[in-house]
Amino acid sequence: MAYAVTAGTSLPQAAVPPGVLALQRAMVWLAGASSAIVFIEPSPYELVTLTAAVIFFATGLRMRLAFMPLLLALVVLNVGYSIGAIPFLDRPEIATWIATSWYMAVTVLFFAMVISEDTEARLDMLRRGLVVGGMIASLAAVGGYFHLVPGGYDLLTLYDRARGTFKDPNVLGAFLILPALFSLQSVVSDPLGKSFRNAIAFGLMSLAILLAFSRAAWGGLIITAAFMLALMVLTSRSQSERSRIIVMALVAAFLAVALVAILLSFDSIAQMFKQRASFDQSYDEGRFGRFGRHILGAQMALDLPFGIGPLQFRNYFPEDTHNSYLNAFMSGGWISGLVYPALVFVTVMTGFRYIFLPVPWQRTYLAIFSAFLGTVGESFIIDTDHWRHFWMMLGTMWGMFAAAARYRAVSEAALTARAAARAS
Repeated sequence: MAYAVTAGTSLPQAAVPPGVLALQRAMVWLAGASSAIVFIEPSPYELVTLTAAVIFFATGLRMRLAFMPLLLALVVLNVGYSIGAIPFLDRPEIATWIATSWYMAVTVLFFAMVISEDTEARLDMLRRGLVVGGMIASLAAVGGYFHLVPGGYDLLTLYDRARGTFKDPNVLGAFLILPALFSLQSVVSDPLGKSFRNAIAFGLMSLAILLAFSRAAWGGLIITAAFMLALMVLTSRSQSERSRIIVMALVAAFLAVALVAILLSFDSIAQMFKQRASFDQSYDEGRFGRFGRHILGAQMALDLPFGIGPLQFRNYFPEDTHNSYLNAFMSGGWISGLVYPALVFVTVMTGFRYIFLPVPWQRTYLAIFSAFLGTVGESFIIDTDHWRHFWMMLGTMWGMFAAAARYRAVSEAALTARAAARAS
């Protein structure tokens, strides 16, 4: 906790009592850690974020002009959902879906406002919390899968796939990608002791992702890790740092392949791996398969300005949309269908603008941006609409945008002042 009091930031901050500062940072850590436990409702994450919001608003939280487009997009998005849900609001599951959507929007704005100040320290606390949460979820997943938890197999697995502290193995795998990236960053760039500890954490989280048997999570981890490491090499400030990242990344890749090879020597794991790795899954193929539904749903969306309402797609087709962008059209009509992808892709394009800005929190930025980009891509083949960690990342991205813009302005002003002083 000493860190929470002393860690600084390169941006000027309003005077805050050390005890308040420590409490604020502790709540950010707790929000990250609690995001891994969501198999019960209300989940600890909901309770923690609500408590954190109360504490932050009581101790100081500012709404910035830079967040007005974000606020407008979130409100319009959920207005569209609410309009589409009007005929079905007498059904508890629909009312809950709408309430959850509005709540997720609130968490986006909350994280944006929180991360926009005291950015370096709060991001570090969020990173630490997410890694702890990732370890909790991974230990539960691995322990449940290998029957290491008495009576835990039925609770911690689903359809012979590890789900840990989540309801769905796919969500477990997707959640673990960001904390795994944080650990991988430490493996390739931190001193030996810290690097070794994070190598163990990365191995455990990678094992949990493998045992979740989620094709999207497998591909997501590989692609986002490669993308993040490439960005780390490009943004490194020395040749020795770049060389270490490359060498350690190759070592990590070799060990990961060796781990997979060992696990595939177990028949049960090998059979499930072969089944899940296949690209000819029955629910993907045919006119009403995953991708066939995307085409038919898109055709429906053109003729339905108000959509068909939340959770109604399954009444027209064998399964849900498994495409968040299509689901926005189906659930909230043209309003939500246009706003949701616009919000996501504006965030992505803005994210690319700040990749090479040398802010003190650049390393954390690269990991979050890589994981967010991976989830954006995954949203084309799965419903990520109510994934808590997705909305957390979205809000955190906007908070980092605001902080980076201020950092750049302060840096440019300082350079101008020094130049003027030298000229005089």
